[in-house]
Amino acid sequence: MLVLVAPGQGAQTPGFLTPWLDLPGAEDRLREWSAAIDLDLVHYGTNADADEIRDTAVAQPLLVAAALLSARQLFPTADDVARLVGATAGHSVGELAAAALSGVLTEDEALRLVRRRGLAMADAAAVTETGMSALLGGEAEVVLPHLEKLGLTPANVNGAGQIVAAGTMEQLAALAEDKPEGTRRVVPLKVAGAFHTEHMAPAVSVLEAAAGELSPADPHTRYVSNRDGAVVTTGADVVARLVGQVANPVRWDRCMDTFKELGVTAILEVLPGGTLTGIAKRALPGVKTLPLKTPADLDAARELIAEHSAPADSAA
Repeated sequence: MLVLVAPGQGAQTPGFLTPWLDLPGAEDRLREWSAAIDLDLVHYGTNADADEIRDTAVAQPLLVAAALLSARQLFPTADDVARLVGATAGHSVGELAAAALSGVLTEDEALRLVRRRGLAMADAAAVTETGMSALLGGEAEVVLPHLEKLGLTPANVNGAGQIVAAGTMEQLAALAEDKPEGTRRVVPLKVAGAFHTEHMAPAVSVLEAAAGELSPADPHTRYVSNRDGAVVTTGADVVARLVGQVANPVRWDRCMDTFKELGVTAILEVLPGGTLTGIAKRALPGVKTLPLKTPADLDAARELIAEHSAPADSAA
């Protein structure tokens, strides 16, 4: 069974969309989406520097657009996803790409919603200087109490010995000086706020209003929520979870538990791939993984899809 996953904020790098725009129709599609959300995705994906694409209001729509652009090269229609993919999931903002890939939202709806999300979360992040750091190694039973002692939130519990802490810059500085026993490294992330914490609460009401304008469909392919790893069967529930998730922790470890229970044999990570397949290599040994980074990866991805395509009842 093939699982299709979309990465979250911090996966972007300067110029990562450049080679993709040489594919037929890709630049036109990106320009159409740019006009729809009033954001120059072509510029930000090709010529912008690291600081420009670190901006939450830019990074989030850029990542969702990149995920959808790359997925279209492999799954031109919704029927292709429903026929070939066993489950979809996204990490943090990647959930909006997953919602489009599983048929809950249209591509345009996902991009308009993520544009509102990025702006609202950027506004929330501007209130207090906050950030996020990844802790590599260490046991959860040791790491989590240590974070609580420092006033930090375990914003992402990713599994495979990785937990992401979020909070004020002062709290993160204290963590760098006093890391939990067993933790190998504390790595600051390329994000501009303490996402998935109480610091993002102001963004929730903005997203609730935006969600009220949507008409979500039920997923045609299993949608695994990173709130708790549950398979969500209605479009209304998917959207409700998308709204609340901005201020609550990501449980990617539970998503991977669900993949395993469903019988995953391969994981394909859409552009800009690498983060989630890296975690899966450690957490799900024996499962084949492939991250999409450049168009040169597409042929290998097609082979992976052919070898691990889903049964007809993938939305069951």
